Amino acid sequence: MSQAYFSWILRHRWLVVVLSVLLMGLTASGVRFLGFSNDYRMFFSEENPQLLAFEALQDTYTKTDNVLFVVSPRGGDVFTPEALATVEWLTREAWQIPYSLRVDSITNYQHTEAEEDDLLVANLVEEAETLDTQQLQRVRQIALNEPLLLDRLVSPDGKHTGVNITVQLPGKKLDEVPEVAAFARQLAQQAMQRNPDLDVRLTGLVMMNAAFPEMAQRDMQTLYPLMLLIILAAMAIMLRSISGVLASMLVLVMAVFATLGLTGWIGMEMSPPTTSAPVMVMTLAVADCIHIIVLFLQGLRKGERKEAAMLESLRLNLGPVFLTSITTAIGFLSLNFSDAPPFRDLGNMAAMGVMVAFVLSLSFLPALLMILPVRPGTRHTRGQGVMEWLGDFVVRRRTPLFWGMAVTMLLLVSQLPRNQLNDEFIKYFSEDVPFRVDTDFAVEHLTGIYLLEYSLPAGGEGMIADPQYLHQVEAFAQWLRQQPEVLHVNSITDIMKRLNKNMHGDDPAWYKLPDDRELAAQYLLLYEFSLPFGLDLNNQINVKKSATRLVASLKSISSEELLVLDEKAYRWLVDNAPQYMQTHGASPSVMFANIGHRNIRAMLQGTTVALVLISLILMVSLRSVRIGLLSLIPNLAPIGMAFGLWGMFVGQVGLALSVVSGMTIGIVVDDTVHFLSKYLRARRERGFSSEQAVQYAFRTVGTALWVTTLVLMLGFGVLALSDFELNASMGLLTAITIGLALFADFFFLPPLLMKFGDKKK
Repeated sequence: MSQAYFSWILRHRWLVVVLSVLLMGLTASGVRFLGFSNDYRMFFSEENPQLLAFEALQDTYTKTDNVLFVVSPRGGDVFTPEALATVEWLTREAWQIPYSLRVDSITNYQHTEAEEDDLLVANLVEEAETLDTQQLQRVRQIALNEPLLLDRLVSPDGKHTGVNITVQLPGKKLDEVPEVAAFARQLAQQAMQRNPDLDVRLTGLVMMNAAFPEMAQRDMQTLYPLMLLIILAAMAIMLRSISGVLASMLVLVMAVFATLGLTGWIGMEMSPPTTSAPVMVMTLAVADCIHIIVLFLQGLRKGERKEAAMLESLRLNLGPVFLTSITTAIGFLSLNFSDAPPFRDLGNMAAMGVMVAFVLSLSFLPALLMILPVRPGTRHTRGQGVMEWLGDFVVRRRTPLFWGMAVTMLLLVSQLPRNQLNDEFIKYFSEDVPFRVDTDFAVEHLTGIYLLEYSLPAGGEGMIADPQYLHQVEAFAQWLRQQPEVLHVNSITDIMKRLNKNMHGDDPAWYKLPDDRELAAQYLLLYEFSLPFGLDLNNQINVKKSATRLVASLKSISSEELLVLDEKAYRWLVDNAPQYMQTHGASPSVMFANIGHRNIRAMLQGTTVALVLISLILMVSLRSVRIGLLSLIPNLAPIGMAFGLWGMFVGQVGLALSVVSGMTIGIVVDDTVHFLSKYLRARRERGFSSEQAVQYAFRTVGTALWVTTLVLMLGFGVLALSDFELNASMGLLTAITIGLALFADFFFLPPLLMKFGDKKK
């Protein structure tokens, strides 16, 4: 049946080419529906417990999505009339940022003072340009001694200050984040134009959200053309056939656009991880083409007619290409077990692309090659002679190769425990991305962007004024401040202590929590009535006054360190606070710290399911349980070896690398399938011995294997150039895994087959 189908394809070559172009064009038209996701929440599934906890906290208090301007006078002093005037102007103008909900800075900080029996609440700085030396010194002293400002909106050395804008994005339009980011960048430029003697940097969650689609679009503009160029050069050098290169390029371009079109039709959004899908589709599509073209050219060099050579190539490759396509698709589909939706989308996109490439390589490619003039030349495909020599070498040295490879694989796999889980969302961006540069500067000189947020229930409505509750919150805040990872703690108790001092004539001896509940409630009510619009306490107190929010800003720490700190904090609450106050921290930092753990557990299940399915398919298709079981070793070992190497030289595994095992399990099977199919064909159809079958496999498919492996490694290696570290590390480790897979298939699988693959033995 397959012979009749391929004969029809070759006879109706023009019809097949035209129909393929029209169908792929229609599919690709879905590209117009593509959109880019620009919310860090895209990395978390709807049922993610850390996301649910964080959203519950944000529903209780105001949002924490923010833009932070870091203002740094070049003279090294924030407390000058010029610098403070710029901060004052920036604070006022920041209210114009779209969706802004609150603006906090040292200039509009609501400083309280007592005047006889009255409580005065006013901006710390007003009309900064008119301040004299004495007034500036007063502002400096207050700011650098105020717990709510120090290490949050002003650095201890007084050289840097911040203007923090809290925004509430409606989530109704895709351009909300870019709109806020563009306005903020324009405002930063205006501030530096007004005062050229200072620098303004931008960070915050909104700026991080804006960086995601910007990185995705940058990768699409740079990596895609580079990948096309690399594939073109590699195939031109290896195949020595202009028509073969041209036909392959058309196949991969059509496969990529069809994949993007299907993504648009389905309604999936693009994200930084999914931008790597087209590069993957390119490389995998080329692998199918190379196997067909190499055998086709070999037939022509033997003197066969074009149609006969193509029919034989299609006959020999139909089974292996179908098997490799279906196993690769299964591997990518295992990413649906991932806890991170972008990686599910990546798996689905790559799986669709692989199957589109399979269809095109068995229809459009042979039809087009029948139309194009093909000159096979007199020389073999580059490396053909080396493959024949390598086959002889492996047969002669099979015993030392078997044991040497077995020891090497065991040694590399034994290094797996060196890897440690770590996910820091700031490090998702390379060090030359503006957001990463500005954020690193802010963490080093002003405040931490990693947060631990706690909603601490008070046991009942209005109970936040209860002295016992306030003392427990204060004790928890003090414990957090003693932790080496903590830079700043924002607690309602600091306000209560300051109000108590104010209401006792600003006597420093009264800078402590009030002991009377009614008095504390009155202080709080008086203070709230005195606050201007937009600077109320809704970000710290819930509506029923039954809980308060406590926020700890942290240094740049690993995800493991953050989780340890959160667990220590929880244990402290268990040991020192009532049961209703015992809770874990919630924040984007906590969410990202946990995602690696959750994703690895999920992907272990996905990889296991993929491995079982792939193994069953191999056993059935190869018609041999023995060979199917033996193939598991060279299919699994490269993944363990790659992670072992990674543990030796890098040692950190995060969200991106947690999906590599599932993604590569289907890819590394490809070389094994092609080698085994030729080996079994030689054994069954030609009656060769196992040694002769190994030599036959090297001679017929060895060149295609090393060429496709080189292209695959280059393709995934290109991702290592991405400024988005998730793509870069994922691409690099995948390239390493693919290279090790070929190493195992050339130097371990043949000795394994010669030792255990023969039933007679």
